[in-house]
Amino acid sequence: MYDSKKVRMNRLFHNGRCLDVAIDHGVCNEPSFLDGLENMAGIVDVLAEAGPDAIQMNYGQADLLQGRPGKDKPALVMRIDMGNPYNALRHREMWAVLQNAHDPVVPALKLDAACVVVNLFMLPDEPALFRQCVENIARVRQDCERYGMPLMIEPLVMQPNSGRGGYLVDGDAQKIVTLVRLAREMGADIIKADPTTDPAEFGRVVEAARCPVLVRGGGKADLRQVFANSHALMQQGAHGMVYGRNIYQHASPSRVVRALMAMIHDGANDEAAWRIYEERG
Repeated sequence: MYDSKKVRMNRLFHNGRCLDVAIDHGVCNEPSFLDGLENMAGIVDVLAEAGPDAIQMNYGQADLLQGRPGKDKPALVMRIDMGNPYNALRHREMWAVLQNAHDPVVPALKLDAACVVVNLFMLPDEPALFRQCVENIARVRQDCERYGMPLMIEPLVMQPNSGRGGYLVDGDAQKIVTLVRLAREMGADIIKADPTTDPAEFGRVVEAARCPVLVRGGGKADLRQVFANSHALMQQGAHGMVYGRNIYQHASPSRVVRALMAMIHDGANDEAAWRIYEERG
């Protein structure tokens, strides 16, 4: 009898690499994240045709991907938690909860997901939020083992909420490595990690994870710099990317996907990826 977790991992990773396009931002309740996601059916069509390895969605929208006819479509990665740390203003109470507290993994099984993803927030002076995340992961881990579902954990080390608005990524390598190690200790099958401020230190993150590590994209940035950073991180051992706004908020998401897929699967460097992006058609 085949290990169902291995079967799902094989659907997600091709030659050990993966591009997962995240469009699960609707549960963040942050208006700026929704630019480019107003027409979910339309963006799913665009992305599915572009052909990344996976598309990351929530249960309420995942039918747009899984309802597509035919077998040649990206794998579904389903987010199964939600929280409020992404808003521009700090809330009086910070929280992170599972979307389906009774059976958190069952909706992903019903929609034939290849993986589920949950957050592990580390925000300054928010120990209760951290504890909620640990409890969520402990709960989900049991179901993932029961059903053979790979678990992607997203360890997020944040800076203090500042005048710039919202909690921003803390790229301190030691902090990221420590939280990634915790995620692995809790049983992560896949890690979705923020890049280190110095890309040359990202190899430490990969070493701590001892499982596939996908780089988290964060906010939209200059595309040439995104490609340069991505190449540097791949050189440090990253197994791919989970990019959202750096794909769906660009004028041509399909060209960005094509360029990143060449980098992840064919070894293209950032200059070659840029040339691929500039190609029309």
